[in-house]
Amino acid sequence: MNLRENVMAIYNGEQPEYYGDLMAAVEFVLDPVFVRDAFIPQDGEEHKDSWGTVKVFLPSAPGPHPHLTEENIVIKDIEKWEEQLVVPSIKDLDWSEVKLQAASINRDEKLVCAFSPGGLFERSHFLMGVEYALINYLEYPDEMKALLRKIADYKIEYIQKVAEECQPDIIFYHDDWGTKQNTFLPPRVWRDIIKPLQKEISDTIHACGMIYMHHADCICQPIVEDMVEIGVDIWQGVIPQNDIVEIQRITKGKLAMIGGIDGPKIDIENITEEAIRAEVRRAVDTYCPGGRFFPSIPNGICFREWNNSIVVDELASYGRKFAQENPIKKS
Repeated sequence: MNLRENVMAIYNGEQPEYYGDLMAAVEFVLDPVFVRDAFIPQDGEEHKDSWGTVKVFLPSAPGPHPHLTEENIVIKDIEKWEEQLVVPSIKDLDWSEVKLQAASINRDEKLVCAFSPGGLFERSHFLMGVEYALINYLEYPDEMKALLRKIADYKIEYIQKVAEECQPDIIFYHDDWGTKQNTFLPPRVWRDIIKPLQKEISDTIHACGMIYMHHADCICQPIVEDMVEIGVDIWQGVIPQNDIVEIQRITKGKLAMIGGIDGPKIDIENITEEAIRAEVRRAVDTYCPGGRFFPSIPNGICFREWNNSIVVDELASYGRKFAQENPIKKS
């Protein structure tokens, strides 16, 4: 099996040659919507993205982050959000480069993937700060619904456009809905405000013939059945602070998952090689029997190069050994 064939076997609940990270079979295309906000200079200075959010990319940081103050937040008064928000246009962008990128990828061997960060919840707190966002979800639900409607319309327009221009296999949609302890919003609030719009986004992805992969490296267990209901195909970033075995039980094989290895536990100094390998084996042994599971570090990699090399090596060897010794029984 090549990379695509192997990960699609796991995705479809069939016998793979080895268990490993689906992301190894993914080739990202850099569309113009993503590019205009992604490439912030790593200079520690303030830069605005296309929505007006101020971000800073520190020289030592893995990526840019919002740098919000009372003075620079876009939405200062949720009751006047329409006067303060300017939704960026995706019209008149140049898609020629991404078409060439997509055409150069061998789709027999790789999955073409478009990255769509800034989901409904994430974009909302980028616009007003996380503290105000959490308050507004509780105290001004109607205004937040109206604001998220605008954000959802933008996401839907983007999904349709990227499908038209280069037809990715996967939309990698990014929206962290929680922390390591719990969801950011009470599930009833998430279900009332975010879930209906997220269903529309999911339906659009599927109508365009693409797989919906949702990144959230956090606790999502309280809403995981809702994720299945709205049509999330793959949950990428599943941290082991979720009860993954229980999630596999209640979702009944309807949700493929990527993650399970406790990255922060092993991405540390003065850890032994055996301790890293043991954590990889634990994840494979514990979660792969539930089916449709891709063992990996939820945030992608260990930032310490040596630690990451051990993870990759153990997954390559033990992931193959496990697949050989634990064949999937045909129903």
